Amino acid sequence: MEEIAAVYARSLFEVASEQGKLDEVRQQLGEFADALAESHELQVFFFSPYFSTQEKEDGLEKALSGADPVFENFLKLLIENHRMPVLFRVRRAYEDLWREENKLLPVQITSAVELDQSTVKELGDKIAEQTGRKIDLAAEVEPDILGGIVVRVGNAVLDASIRNRLEQLRKQVART
Repeated sequence: MEEIAAVYARSLFEVASEQGKLDEVRQQLGEFADALAESHELQVFFFSPYFSTQEKEDGLEKALSGADPVFENFLKLLIENHRMPVLFRVRRAYEDLWREENKLLPVQITSAVELDQSTVKELGDKIAEQTGRKIDLAAEVEPDILGGIVVRVGNAVLDASIRNRLEQLRKQVART
């Protein structure tokens, strides 16, 4: 399944790139995949063999009014080839290609409480400045860290959480 998704994602990416629509297609792919993930009825309709290809394409046209033709044609291709269930994997593969193209460095900021958006942006800007790369910034709340923050930059992790400090202290006490 992963290989099939990679082939479809690469094809979509190349067509979108040729037409200068990488971001637009990325956004529409994400929105459609999110809508599909949230609706059991849509999944049954698009994934089920009980509905004909024509019925699915007609439903798609109604659902995608104003969509980019590149994206719409791609979805029709998936429908015709009975490959709609692979859409979620295609999205992940497309995202990977998009990040690689844009040389985005993934940055994940985790905190015990929700951080102010300006604080998150400031941290992201500093990381971008220090690394010299564009970043893909995400922030999440994880109460289990108790306090402080955990910052993941690519594969590197800076753990300045209270949970981590307590764990280090526990290990020091255990050694003595």
